[in-house]
Parts: sequence; structure tokens; C-alpha cells
Amino acid sequence: MTALNQAQRQTLRRSLQLGFFALFVLAPALNLLRFDLNETQLWFLGQRWSLGLDAFKAGETTAAQTAINIFTRAFLPAILLIAGFLFIAWRYGRLYCGWLCPHFAGVELLNDLLHRATAKFSLWDRVRIKRQGREPDRRWWPVFGLACLLMGALWAVTLLSYLLPPAEIWGNLLNGGLTANQARFLGIATLIFTAEFAFARHLFCRFGCAVGLFQSLAWMANPKGMVVAFDRDKARDCRSCDEPRGSACDSVCPMRLHPRNIKRMMFSCVQCGQCIEACDKSQGQQGRGQLLEWQVGLDAVRETLRQKKLDQQTRQDRPQ
Repeated sequence: MTALNQAQRQTLRRSLQLGFFALFVLAPALNLLRFDLNETQLWFLGQRWSLGLDAFKAGETTAAQTAINIFTRAFLPAILLIAGFLFIAWRYGRLYCGWLCPHFAGVELLNDLLHRATAKFSLWDRVRIKRQGREPDRRWWPVFGLACLLMGALWAVTLLSYLLPPAEIWGNLLNGGLTANQARFLGIATLIFTAEFAFARHLFCRFGCAVGLFQSLAWMANPKGMVVAFDRDKARDCRSCDEPRGSACDSVCPMRLHPRNIKRMMFSCVQCGQCIEACDKSQGQQGRGQLLEWQVGLDAVRETLRQKKLDQQTRQDRPQ
């Protein structure tokens, strides 16, 4: 990522998000990954994935061969996948969330639509954040509401297609022939997802998503993990940011965090890099270099220690 400028990084990130979103929706239809409840059969990369239990019951394989099949086809892939995923999180933080996760891509889209309507990124924000010369426009309210509904419906249909044949689900949906159970599932799931996207999308990403939570825990355990570092020697330059809240970075964070804060206060940072891009643009307009940058390894350790020392000093300076 170091060879790309900030705008190119965001273009790459958006492209990866779009591609992974399409993969998330199309994977069941292409039999790339789904579990068919009707057949109790797992499909993976277009092939039926079996542990060999049927062959063992039919006496075609021995118990030892079946045990090896279970280990190599179930336990070993799961261990490697989890270990690799956690290692990336340990090293780089919630990189999956910020660069691939289809839910977070939806969160960013809805943030933008709501901001166009209210100059806020959440219905619960108290302070309006003006950026890009936008003024709140109530005509965007129906667009935001419709987007939440469509996103919720798409999530419900997609998740059901991971459990039942996609052709059956989409066919019944288009022909109005859903079974009672299918209609009940889609109705309830659409309602829940729509409400989550409209009212609690940030809370879900921070505290409700197990995938995000475990990434954050792995990242916090590594002092060398990649962090957004702040050049505190030039902190006074932040005052010149042409933003209502005094800093461009605070105004763009999709997780509603303050990027110049200490690491433990950035627990749910998704490493999207939007704060770095905003800082680079704001400071560049004034002929200065950016104050935020990614640091990893020993540079990240030094940043963490510096932040910890500053936090301790702040605590000591507080009146008892």
C-alpha cells in the first residue's frame, strides 16, 4: 500500500469492497460456498464437500481412513483459515472489515446518504458535520429509507440462499410462490436487517459482530500491529483544518472514532485509511505534509509507547 497515494488507496479499497460484495451475493448461486439443508450437503468451489461418512457407513472405507478424511477436510482447513485470519488481524487490525466486508460497504453507503439528508452519519449524532460543501437536503430522506429497506431485503434473501437452493429461492420470490416458512424467514430477516442498517449499523460493527471483535482483540494484543500514527510534534497544524469540528480526520471516520486518539480508544478502527486521506488533502491544501500515517512493526511500538506515556501524563494532570 505504500506505493499508492491516498486517492489510489481508496479507489483500490472501493474496488475490493465491490468485488467482495458481488462474491458474497453470487457465491451460493455459483455453488462456491453454501450448505443445502434439503440435501444436508456442503458445496465448496462448485464441488460437493464430503467428510466420507457415507462411504464409512457403506463399508467402503475404514475407520482410520474416515478419521483422516475428517481431519484433512474439516479440522485442518478450519484451523488454517482461522489462524491465517487472526494473524492478519494481529498484524494489521480489522483489515477485513475496512477493505472487504460487505456489511461495512453498506454502512459507508448509508452513512453518505444520511449525511446528504441530515449532515450526520448516524441518527443518534448530536452534532452536524458539514463537509464537501454539502448542506442538509430533506429530499435524501426517502433515498436513505429505501436503501435501508433494499439492503435489508438483499441480506435476507442472500443468507437464505446459503441454506436453500438459490434457484428455488429466487424463482419463488419472482413468481410469488414462496413457501410459508420461506416468506416468514424473509419477512422477519428483512425487518431486522432494515432496522439494524437504519438505527444500529455502527453499534453492530463495534460490538455485535464477532468477526470484527476477534480481529480487534488480536490486534490489541500486538504492540507491533499497524496503527494510524499522529505526528504530535506538529499537532498545532490541526487547528488550521477547515472543518467545523477542528479536524478533517474526525469528520470522515465511518466508525465515528477520533483517529488521533490512543490505540485502546481506537479498538474498532477498520484501517480504512479515510482519515489519512482527509488529513493529506487538508494539509496539502496549505502546503504542508500529512500528520497521520500508517505505521507497523517497531514504528508502531514507538507510537504505542508514546501514546501510553501521553495518556499517563494526562491522567496525572487531572484534578483529584
